[in-house]
Amino acid sequence: METFETIIIGAGSAGLACFAALKHKGKQALILEKESNVGSRWRGHYERLHLHTDKKASSLPHHPMTSGYPKYPSRDQVVKYLEEYAEVHDAKISFNTEVVSGKRWAGRWHIATSNGKSYQSDNLIVSTGRTNRPHSVTKPGIENFAGKNIHSCDYVNGREFENQDVLVIGFGNSGCEIAVCLHEHGARPSMSVRSPVNVVPRDIFGIPALSIGKLTAGLAPKVSDMINKPIINFLYGDITKYGLRKLPYGPVEQINVHKRIPLLDIGTIELIRKGFITIYPDIQHVGQNEIEFVDGRSSRFDAIIMATGYEHRVRDFIEIDDERIGQIEEPIRERESAGKDGLYLCGYYVSPRGMLNEAGKEALFIANHIAGSH
Repeated sequence: METFETIIIGAGSAGLACFAALKHKGKQALILEKESNVGSRWRGHYERLHLHTDKKASSLPHHPMTSGYPKYPSRDQVVKYLEEYAEVHDAKISFNTEVVSGKRWAGRWHIATSNGKSYQSDNLIVSTGRTNRPHSVTKPGIENFAGKNIHSCDYVNGREFENQDVLVIGFGNSGCEIAVCLHEHGARPSMSVRSPVNVVPRDIFGIPALSIGKLTAGLAPKVSDMINKPIINFLYGDITKYGLRKLPYGPVEQINVHKRIPLLDIGTIELIRKGFITIYPDIQHVGQNEIEFVDGRSSRFDAIIMATGYEHRVRDFIEIDDERIGQIEEPIRERESAGKDGLYLCGYYVSPRGMLNEAGKEALFIANHIAGSH
């Protein structure tokens, strides 16, 4: 059994940021990664994916993204950055090492892995992310659907769907970008939107919306939303005209209070306005090719793509109490359990400033905590 002061689970952006932040404090750590490379989540996403936060707000601690990247780096550029980041900080990573259990006893964390190796450590940082396992939904009759039915995690690009009618279930950022991608490849996308939504432009007059949001960051969510409402209304008008329902609260409250990310629009709304994307409500029943919706409409589809999100599934491999699970989506500085028994959770809080930005800040907090300088 190998012993380390700190073990980090996951070699994604959060795990790498924690390693770098600890190393900057003179602390060494080992990263356990179940895949054969860093940034596996990014590698597995669809080809068109770009960061929805600008590169200046998305760099990790102690090594910024290259100035040669565009404002919103692509999937492949983010992967390249993470590879470079690991190399610059000489990250110590054990690849192809999946953690199957982690328990604390006798004052240390004891880690068992799929390849038979065992580890123990004083501190354990779990940074496997919010997208650990796809979340699928069940709709009446969907088992009878004759066309292709996949989760967005298996979507690569829209080439195979050319000239097909495709229903995207969900209206999150991935689902909306996939709908744009399908249109660009000659498919006829529609979207089933079950819940009310908020829509925010990714850029406002060329300035990233999240950068503008910093100006009201110290205000109460309701106040921030009140200030931002006129410009959002000016840009989008009444979205209910397109079959969408508006949430009774604004995007800042949606993030801070309800822990959900609004749509950062990259052109989906314009395609809806022009009739290239059709909006439907929730599904009533799925037939062999025909799908009925709760508003009485029905239409024929060749394929279904479930953009229904993911689950973190931390409890699948770590022995963790209800208190920590209940606080996992809170800012790390507000978690009473942060660092208790040497356990830290990094990369789970939905931040209005973006996930990479927040992961970097959490990594610095954790490193300071472990180094005793908090």
